[in-house]
Order: sequence, then C-alpha cells, then structure tokens
Amino acid sequence: MITEYTIPTGSTFPQWITKGPDGALWFTEQDFTFKIGRVTTSGAFTEFPIPNEGSGITTGSDGALWFAENSANKIGRMTTAGTVTEFPAGHGPNDIAVGSDGAFWFTEFGNKVGRMTTSGTFTEVTLGSSSVVGLITAGPDGALWFSDFGANAIGQLTTTGGFTEFTIPTSSSGPEGITAGPDGAIWFAETNANKIGRISTSGGAITEYSAPGAPYGITTGPDGALWFTEAGGHKIGRLTTAGALTEYATPTAGSGPRGITTGPDGALWFVETQANKIGRISP
Repeated sequence: MITEYTIPTGSTFPQWITKGPDGALWFTEQDFTFKIGRVTTSGAFTEFPIPNEGSGITTGSDGALWFAENSANKIGRMTTAGTVTEFPAGHGPNDIAVGSDGAFWFTEFGNKVGRMTTSGTFTEVTLGSSSVVGLITAGPDGALWFSDFGANAIGQLTTTGGFTEFTIPTSSSGPEGITAGPDGAIWFAETNANKIGRISTSGGAITEYSAPGAPYGITTGPDGALWFTEAGGHKIGRLTTAGALTEYATPTAGSGPRGITTGPDGALWFVETQANKIGRISP
C-alpha cells in the first residue's frame, strides 16, 4: 500500500509537505541544501533553490507556496515556476497556515504567533509567558489552533487576537502536529505521550487515544479518518473518530516520517526525514 520516492538531492531531511495549487506535492528540505521540493503524483521531482532553510509550508489563496524561513526570520513566497519573494517576519517562524481571514498565520520561536497578508504586512500576537508554540492549523470555527509544548496545551487564537489555552490531561505530552478533523473538532499528536488527542472547538474538552511510535504529523484523510506519522519509527497510523487504530510500516526501516497531507489523487503523502524520501499511501 505504500510507495516511496527518493529525493534526488541526498540527505535533505524533508520536514513538511502540502498539496500545491498545480496538482503536485510541495515540501521543504530542512538541511543546508536551501531548497523547496516538488513531486508529481507519478513521482517526478523538481527542486527549487531558496535563500534560506525552509520549515512549514502551505498553499496560499494567491496560487503560490508560502513557507517559513526559521533561521532567517522571514516568510517566503514561491510561485509554481520557482520565483521567490521574501518578507521580514518575527523571531524564528516555524509552521504556517492560511486563516479564515485569508492571511497567513505562523508560529514563532517562543510565545508569539505572527500574521502576514499576501502583500507582506506583518503583525504578531504575544501569548502566555510559558508558551513555546509549535504547529498551527485553521479550525472550522474560524480561529487558529496550535500546539503549545511549553505550556503542555492546545491554544485557540481568533483572527482578532483573542487567546485561550486548554491544558492537555497527560503531563509533558509534547504536542506537535495539529489538524482540523472530519468531525468538527481539532485533532493533535502528542509525541512524548504516544497519544492522539481530540479537542472540541466549543468548550475545549479533550479526549486522548493511545498511538505508539511518537506520533508527529497529522491530517484528515479522504476516508474520514485521522492519518498520522510515527516519527519514532517507520509507520503511518490511521485512527478513526471512534478511536480504532491501524498502523502501516513503511518499506524503509527507521525512515522517521514527519509531515503528512492529503494529495490531489486521494492518497496520503508524507515525508520520510531520515530516509530522504517522499512516501505515498492509499486509503
């Protein structure tokens, strides 16, 4: 069920992946190669140089790819032809998502979340002093939801700057990947606790499900289940909204999968950070 495609440039340590506006998958290469990769659903690669190391990546409403440049304190924009524009941002931008207001919202190193318009106007929101924010997603309620491993919490941020946090029941859970679920809730990976969490967008009630292998990236699949990567090994997990778990091993042992997304072909696509590959699994 799993197909792997080797990235042409060796040891790129791919991290995050998104469905592009052109029917291909786009991913960041988080090594000193300074590239954004593109892979078609048939496995053909193209790599584009960028000025700095990229981390989180998403597709914008303007038909371009937008990505965080963590070490350069910038947000980058790349056309599907590979033309790059950079905009100054806050300190250490990490993950990025498109908000309900059409702007890009991104986590920064420490306790801030940044916002950037498609024209490059930058503002930021300061969170609690204990916050160390990780990954971010747009919720069905119009707010942004993010993992906060400093506070061991899931945060909710409205587009007007209203901020609420909900403590995860398991202490030191290490929340990372986060996504809007098929059931109107937010689902997230607890890497240190080996669990997948679910939080209601109304009231913040949290339910946790066992998920071995250090779950990291998570997304909603076309089959209405949650699909996640197990960064501690070489498996892809599938969890129904009722909590039924299935796991699938990647052909390459110790591949260390991280980011995962649904592709335009109805399959799940993920990066294999340690194996320098892009993987595909059909639900």
